[in-house]
Amino acid sequence: MKKRTILPALALAAASALALGACSGGGAAAGSQGTELEGLTGDIGAKDFAEQFILAHIASQLLNAHGADTQANTKLVGSANVRQALETDQFLGYWEYTGTSWITYNGNTEPVKGEAEQFEATKEADAANGIAWLDPAPLNNTYAFAIRADRAEELGVETLSDVAALPVEDQTFCIESEFSTRDDGWPGLKAAYGIDVPDSNVALLDTGVIYTATEKGDDCNFGEVFQTDGRIPALDLVVMEDDLQFFPAYQGAFTLKQATLDEYPAIADVIGLISPLLTTEEMQKLNALVDVDGEDPEDVATDWLTEQGLI
Repeated sequence: MKKRTILPALALAAASALALGACSGGGAAAGSQGTELEGLTGDIGAKDFAEQFILAHIASQLLNAHGADTQANTKLVGSANVRQALETDQFLGYWEYTGTSWITYNGNTEPVKGEAEQFEATKEADAANGIAWLDPAPLNNTYAFAIRADRAEELGVETLSDVAALPVEDQTFCIESEFSTRDDGWPGLKAAYGIDVPDSNVALLDTGVIYTATEKGDDCNFGEVFQTDGRIPALDLVVMEDDLQFFPAYQGAFTLKQATLDEYPAIADVIGLISPLLTTEEMQKLNALVDVDGEDPEDVATDWLTEQGLI
């Protein structure tokens, strides 16, 4: 991925037709916590990466614990497919990111500065599309640059401005090919922070390889990462603060049709039980259980909800 990649329309339709019939389990382990959502049925969608799988199962299991009959559908690939499934009522709801909706679905080219401001702008824009955003989680799955913790201490860097001030020989980067051309990626970052390095200082690598390459420190000091990725703490990497707030906020929130929320307003209360708990650090831990330890996302969701006393 790139988790925010859009599939062409033809592929979108084909993927939707093939995938929507195949759903994974929907939280049979959830103990009853109420009946306020009786009559609510449908699929909780997910994009094709661990964080989304976990969030879909968490939402489905919690909704079911309050009387709903839902299941997590983790079979679609691509943000556009998942969004279309919501718009066409094939999905009851799913967790989305503010930056994705603002830029990709609503066609804006410039992000809004500040997480709260970006959320409110996105919520308002999608209200015109008949889509409601529930109160967001603190998690922000935005782009970031990370470096090995001991190397960060050695270089004395904490922010991207610190990175830009380093000698050129220490400004070495591992990035994805897509990031290298995006306006909210490498070209814009260089302009915002005044980074001026030769092409030889930049290695283009696949997403997963970037994490291990950054940990080894041979190809680069600084690797492009996603801020909630569980491999960041697992590999003892530290994220550089985006002190100029260049990167868009990709704050997570549960989205659904406004008509569905109007019919079942208690959905907001139920999802509101989990949203405040889902910080960036908490998502890193949950994602690591899947991406690093190899656990099943449904089991991770069940265990987490149980630990929180929610099922």
